[in-house]
Amino acid sequence: MTGDGWRSEVCRDGAEFGRLGERWASLYARCSTATPFQSHSWLHSWWVSYGTHGALRVVLVRREDGELVAAAPLMRAPGPLPVLTQLGGAITDFTDVLLDDACPEAATALARAMAAAARGAVVDLREVRPGASAERVFARWRGPRRRLPDSLCLELPALPIDALLARIPTGKAQQRVRAKLRKLDALGIDERIVPGDEVPAALGRLLRLHQLQWQGRGVTAEHTSDRFAQHLARAVRPMVERGDARVTEFRLGGDVVAADLTLMSPRLAGGYLYGADPVLRARKIDVATMLLRHGARETSASGRATLSMLRGNEPYKQHWRPESVPNQRLMLTGPGTAPLLWLRAGAADGRRWAARQARERAWVGRVLERLPVRPRGGGG
Repeated sequence: MTGDGWRSEVCRDGAEFGRLGERWASLYARCSTATPFQSHSWLHSWWVSYGTHGALRVVLVRREDGELVAAAPLMRAPGPLPVLTQLGGAITDFTDVLLDDACPEAATALARAMAAAARGAVVDLREVRPGASAERVFARWRGPRRRLPDSLCLELPALPIDALLARIPTGKAQQRVRAKLRKLDALGIDERIVPGDEVPAALGRLLRLHQLQWQGRGVTAEHTSDRFAQHLARAVRPMVERGDARVTEFRLGGDVVAADLTLMSPRLAGGYLYGADPVLRARKIDVATMLLRHGARETSASGRATLSMLRGNEPYKQHWRPESVPNQRLMLTGPGTAPLLWLRAGAADGRRWAARQARERAWVGRVLERLPVRPRGGGG
């Protein structure tokens, strides 16, 4: 209970969380910062696949009339220290809480409810997008808190491909991309957006293509797991039917040679996962350019402002001169558990420093490999 006309509770039961679907969807629609990773379909499905019995801690705030106005999808993290972290885990690119845009006081009420739920623990929110509702809770938190950098995301304005080509700095580079697009057109690949009732089968094809695409090149192990496939099968169809996701198949001669899963909110669209038959690579088809053209066309036509490339700083993304948008890590706790927060934040700082040092050493190694080898001077 938060008082001041608000009622708070903590949902600890997975079945009860499942029954919150419609009320959660209503709040999600009233939260302008929400991304598809905060939809009930995504979070509840993730909990079914990845959750640990007894760890669920979903903090809910309601008005006196029962209307849900704020929610924080949390769980007790594994490990020796008492920590509450977000649902969604490593397969979720953006973390956030939900706040009703029409209730300015909801952020304060949720901060109080989260503090009560986390008594004796640290709240550790990873991958918080700039401008997220969690920032409002962070600003109203009455206790120790810490903000750290997290993963880097890359974003483009939602423009048709011809406008995006203007971002490429040199004429020769633009010509190379135009040549790739002409090759795609000449090949005659058909694009088809998959309707909701066909989504489960299409996702199965997408995952098979994804494994083929990365075979022998270090595929992300989780993307090949049964629990990931089951999570997508549960989550994505209702997301497609609500307009929070889109599955597209690319066909050549009647065969599906590529497939893409894009997640969408009112503000942005982001390509989440794709798969491509190695036959395209053998035919010198640039799959990334094909997907970007499709995503740019669909996103700009829908009126969204941003085409997100989500997490990761892969070289092929940099060709388009995207904007770098770093996610944040927000840590919150009470006065009595401040040492736990500083300990956890210090460990995170140390891991970031070690990772940066490793990247710098790898860069120096690559530079040295390119230097010409000078013959040693001979003795007389």
